[in-house]
Amino acid sequence: MNTTIELDMAKTSNKSLTSTVNAYGKRLFSFIRSKVGSVEDAEDILQEVWLQFSSLQAIEDLESISGWLYRVARNKITDLYRKKKTPLLNDYGIDNSDDDSFLIKEILLMDVSDNPELALFKEIFWKELFIALDDLPENQKQVFVMNELEDITLQEIALKTGENIKTIISRKGYAVKHLRSKLSYLYNELDY
Repeated sequence: MNTTIELDMAKTSNKSLTSTVNAYGKRLFSFIRSKVGSVEDAEDILQEVWLQFSSLQAIEDLESISGWLYRVARNKITDLYRKKKTPLLNDYGIDNSDDDSFLIKEILLMDVSDNPELALFKEIFWKELFIALDDLPENQKQVFVMNELEDITLQEIALKTGENIKTIISRKGYAVKHLRSKLSYLYNELDY
């Protein structure tokens, strides 16, 4: 008798899951997709939401299925953003003519003591870096300098400035994109 009850409950649960997916699937995907950067991320989050929904023991006890689904989706989106690391300057390689990736931080740290041409290039690079930094809004410049040149973590910068960590991350991202764009021509000059 217990087996019959369990089978009936499983059938009801499957019907409930199927009808919920049919009723909310497209709208929920659209909601998630509008909040994340890629279709793949949206599909992954949606799959996690359905997995969590399917593992609920008492679906019928939910006051609002749609409310629950959207709350879980928002939480999963937040988790995704927390997991993603902040783009560092090191992450942006630019290909030179030899198809080797060369990173800005490598220029800043390279030893030029025995090569006058590299010493001149590094001097020009520093000059151009500070010119490009001056083009940035002060808050983006400050975050970049503190993080990349003074080795202060983004979390420490957020605490120090009293700003939200997401704001600090965003400012750093804008600064890195700007600098990468402004300094890319220098990579073509370097025969590394």
